[in-house]
Amino acid sequence: MPDDHPTPSDPDVRVAAPVPPGHFRIGRFLGVNVLLTRSWFLLALLIAVLVAPAVEAAEPGLGAWKYVAGLVIAVVYAFTILVHEAAHAVASRRYGHPVENITLHFLGGHTSIDGGARSPMQEFVMSVVGPLASLAVAALAWLLSLVLPNGLIGLTVITLALANLVLGLFNLLPGLPLDGGRVLKALVWGVTRNEVRGTIVAGWAGRVLAVLTLFLPLLLQRVYDVAPDLSSYAFSLVLAVFIWMGATAAMQGARLRSRLPSLVARRLARRTLAVPADLPVAEAVRRAQEAEAGSIVTVDPDGRPVGIVNEAAVQATPEERRPWVPVSAVARSLVPGMTLPVSIAGEELIRAITFLPAHEYLLVDEDGSIYGVLATADVDQAFRERHR
Repeated sequence: MPDDHPTPSDPDVRVAAPVPPGHFRIGRFLGVNVLLTRSWFLLALLIAVLVAPAVEAAEPGLGAWKYVAGLVIAVVYAFTILVHEAAHAVASRRYGHPVENITLHFLGGHTSIDGGARSPMQEFVMSVVGPLASLAVAALAWLLSLVLPNGLIGLTVITLALANLVLGLFNLLPGLPLDGGRVLKALVWGVTRNEVRGTIVAGWAGRVLAVLTLFLPLLLQRVYDVAPDLSSYAFSLVLAVFIWMGATAAMQGARLRSRLPSLVARRLARRTLAVPADLPVAEAVRRAQEAEAGSIVTVDPDGRPVGIVNEAAVQATPEERRPWVPVSAVARSLVPGMTLPVSIAGEELIRAITFLPAHEYLLVDEDGSIYGVLATADVDQAFRERHR
């Protein structure tokens, strides 16, 4: 299943993130938050309707209760999807990637992981364990079906065996955003030593797979001699769109990340003037202009930086008041996350300024001395120039 990427945190400590609109938190599984989307309830109802005839055949006379039994089967199936996603989560944690939540939706589920794989082997292992877990559940359910009596329980177990067999095999198909696409990405990455190229190849494979998915009803008709109806064509279209959009997003993300290494904080730093926090704004501006500094940092009596002067706040201060207003009044206090190493670059830089949005960040050398100030506007401009 495709994986998303949340905010940084320790692998063993989960950050309580707000539940997105349209999602419902139902608990935790192996220490990971589990969310349901509204579309999952549609899936549960669909499963209940589809298995109702089989439930009626296994336990005649249930009446409307056959739909309740179908909903129970849907819930048990959701638990097996959790097993699939938990395998991704365990493997990701094994490699030091924090996991924020598991989300169940109409087409299955996905695991939100902080950061991507650092090597082809990590990508391979983190991807393949999900389908393997589903195939293991399918095998276990099939073995249980051999010893269980016929009836509702037997029907549930054999249904789970078939569903997880399809889930495991489908996810092994070589195209993003499926797990098999990530396996293909890992293989191309390992051969070419180029992660972006691996993603592009797997993304195009996903697009081809999306087009082929449109012909799924015709394939089923040829293999099982079942005439396709409107619902089967609609489901194939939804599935094809999901795969196409996921593949396209992965390709766009890869191209985006390929440009990030050129964003280096040291190159974007503004020359900075350090001034006492009680210095009048007028004098601070005069000194900055004289030193040709593009930013001003306030320091305490011991020379430790305590704030960054906001340029907009300075411009909003009338010139006649500037001799009487301390520069600390137009400075934002430094808080954890606003001080960054001058060596920070690329994706790490983007994640840092996204984690704590601000107009400016203080850049410091390895010894803790002030190097300069990084303005978000400068990062945005540099990114746009490299994106052309």
